[in-house]
Amino acid sequence: MLFPADSHVHTEWSWDAPNGSMRASCERAVELGLAAIAFTEHRDHTVWRVALDQVDPDDLLARLTEDGELHPPAFDAAGYLAAVEKCRERFPGLTVLSGLELGEPHRHAHQVAQVMGSGRFDRVLGSVHSLADGEGYAEPAGLVGHRAALEVMRDYLAEVTALVCSDQPFEVLAHVDYPVRSWPTGAEPFDASALEEEFRHALQLTAHSGRALEINTKVPLQSVILRWWHDEGGPAVTFGSDAHDPDSIATGFRDAVHLAEAHGYRPGRHPHELWARAG
Repeated sequence: MLFPADSHVHTEWSWDAPNGSMRASCERAVELGLAAIAFTEHRDHTVWRVALDQVDPDDLLARLTEDGELHPPAFDAAGYLAAVEKCRERFPGLTVLSGLELGEPHRHAHQVAQVMGSGRFDRVLGSVHSLADGEGYAEPAGLVGHRAALEVMRDYLAEVTALVCSDQPFEVLAHVDYPVRSWPTGAEPFDASALEEEFRHALQLTAHSGRALEINTKVPLQSVILRWWHDEGGPAVTFGSDAHDPDSIATGFRDAVHLAEAHGYRPGRHPHELWARAG
């Protein structure tokens, strides 16, 4: 099977990827037979609370946490783009796309405009990683301890709706089911059908905005969500491993490709292009 581009990869240029390596990721992509890869590095501005009793003092989160709040560091756009150019020179048979994953860009329009003006980014993802919690913000993992997981997912989809209704410059909605990653082991298994109305609403607005939906393979996307995406007029999909280390490149892509094909999406003329709906 010829895999599509991995359009969601993090390297040493992302603040939360200490094991990332742009060069090793390119080597892994070539080894797997990928024709294209996109390095969509984190650009986050939201400060969110971290449960310090759950963080190893030697962990990356601890080093970025002050008074119980995580402060994402600045992004070296010039250094990152220079590294992309070096990889393009070293791997001429691999299409290497520059990119960003903008965290909650609708909350940080000024900062986003600054980073977008710092160079050319071929693939830009929009994502939600944190939700309002009291007077601050917290990741879903920090919410499910004192709120019902289904309610956290409902609030997450409402925030996704705010994101896709904004005029922020991203072309792909990343991990629409992000809270599933921190679903409590003692809760009922996640069933997207319990929130069909909320999912459909978010997907419909995403489709109407002209953006694509990412099939993120960190946690397998439930098939019904992709069916709803197609029902609501979703124009295209991308595939993203959300890899934070080279060994995770294209993880789960075989099943993800079958899922996309089963719901009417087909590859473009070039490997790095979005997969569009067949009809």
